[in-house]
Amino acid sequence: MVDVPTLVAQAREGRPRAVARLISLVEGASPQLREVMSALAPRCGNAYVVGLTGSPGVGKSTSTSALVSAYRRAGKRVAVLAVDPSSPFSGGALLGDRVRMSEHASDPGVYIRSMATRGHLGGLAWAAPQAIRVLDAAGCEVIIVETVGVGQSEVEIAAQADTSVVLLAPGMGDGIQAAKAGILEIGDVYVVNKADRDGADATVRELNHMLGLGEARGPGDWRPPIVKTVAARSEGLDEVVEALEKHRAWMEERGVLAERRARRAAHEIETIAVTALRERMGGLGGPRRLDALAERIVSGSLDPYTAADELIAGLKATE
Repeated sequence: MVDVPTLVAQAREGRPRAVARLISLVEGASPQLREVMSALAPRCGNAYVVGLTGSPGVGKSTSTSALVSAYRRAGKRVAVLAVDPSSPFSGGALLGDRVRMSEHASDPGVYIRSMATRGHLGGLAWAAPQAIRVLDAAGCEVIIVETVGVGQSEVEIAAQADTSVVLLAPGMGDGIQAAKAGILEIGDVYVVNKADRDGADATVRELNHMLGLGEARGPGDWRPPIVKTVAARSEGLDEVVEALEKHRAWMEERGVLAERRARRAAHEIETIAVTALRERMGGLGGPRRLDALAERIVSGSLDPYTAADELIAGLKATE
């Protein structure tokens, strides 16, 4: 058993080993997870969570590393939660993001953690919300969540971040994607990386066109800015930070930040409750009970809604 109060105290002091151990407890769904979250709760709510997403190859990891450098120049303590694809064999993450961010490895003001998706869709790991809480409670002022890069459906980051940054790059088909629904509708800030390539200005024009066709905006509403960068040379990253801080100030002034965080907490509660219900259903005969109900549906003697009612009735009978 882990001494949770001591571990939380050490994490609050900024000790990397304690932070790593707490996130490992989260990823492993430890029996002490409730105790951990209870101890962290009074210390959460101070970090600014930035979600960074985009298609594979647009330079997310390079941009994240450059963004960390920009925030460090501003004196901020930064954490990076980099979600990597899971190996279909070991279930682990590739950890490629750590390779690209090795320049920050010796900086005590930067904490970098890679997490495996473990089959979870939407570009994030299932344990990401709790891992964000750990980093928040550990005193990180800015938490950058870099998603796995799964393409147009990668929109879950919008529910987990205070500000969502969508990265694009010229010559990678993003111009066509700008006319479609999905990932390009969630951005609070758009970044056209690799802006030294041909086609960067065209990508910016297409994005501006897309934003013009979007939701009607009244006076004072937020219009997502478009920033051109060359992350490999750290060009334009200070402008990205400026855009992020403007968005944060706008949200705080309008009460939008509190609303987003409340929605994020509600989503987290719902996820935990649904997971608990699934575990309870597994205890009611598990797959065998579900298989029996499924067979009755296939035979035509039962409809799926009645089958669900029977499953729920079994849950109520155990209360």
